[in-house]
Amino acid sequence: MFFVINKDKIYAYGISILTVILLFCVANIMVSENGEQIIPTSSANKLLPIYNVETKEKKVALTLNCAWNDSDIDKIIEVLEKNNCKVTFFMVGDWVEKYPKAAKKIKEAGHEIGSHSYSHPHVNNLTYEENSKEISKSVKVIKDITGYDVKLYRPPYGEYNNTVIKVANEMKYIPIQWSLDTLDYTNITGEEMWNRLKEKIKEGDIILMHNGAKHTADSLEMLIKNIKEKGYEIIPVSNLIHQENYTIDANGTQKVKK
Repeated sequence: MFFVINKDKIYAYGISILTVILLFCVANIMVSENGEQIIPTSSANKLLPIYNVETKEKKVALTLNCAWNDSDIDKIIEVLEKNNCKVTFFMVGDWVEKYPKAAKKIKEAGHEIGSHSYSHPHVNNLTYEENSKEISKSVKVIKDITGYDVKLYRPPYGEYNNTVIKVANEMKYIPIQWSLDTLDYTNITGEEMWNRLKEKIKEGDIILMHNGAKHTADSLEMLIKNIKEKGYEIIPVSNLIHQENYTIDANGTQKVKK
């Protein structure tokens, strides 16, 4: 029996095999920006913020973005104190400059403070340097006025791209998104907010709210009580997330690195 070796076919098969191997490797690249955070993605090198946390503990983080006015801050602080809740306020730098007393009250009440940029721009349109300035300027304002050392960053409008996340990572601020949105900024009622949460809420969720929205302050106590009745503890973001030795999967879920 004789075998005819077709060199062209062997070459073609070899190229095909190498291509498959290369594509498999690219799809499983682990991107490390700060030596601790390693982000696996299903698309080429896409960097992600933390949307939620994989945990078996019945804990969720409640967050409030501060970008508009300060008219409801006293009420929000009062409700949080009454219900023994510590949460995370993501503050825009120029909001802190406009309402320094409100920012100080939040810090003095023992809540966590994160940066929400300085001027609330569309960060996807900014350069690396412009994104860096938005974070550094906001962090400085927060520190100068409240004395708080910021560790977390939430980009405005929920926007981000690789540049936005890379800047935050390289500046050593952990980028935070959310997994549940109350849509309070659309002026829906508290009952409507709860209807959005009650069937979806789970361990490790990060919940988004805003000060300055029509029904946030007067709905907050009801939302807190309903969340607690489901057995969840409400904590600040930094008490929920892993500070080191973690990965973020393609859905934005933070997990302990194994």
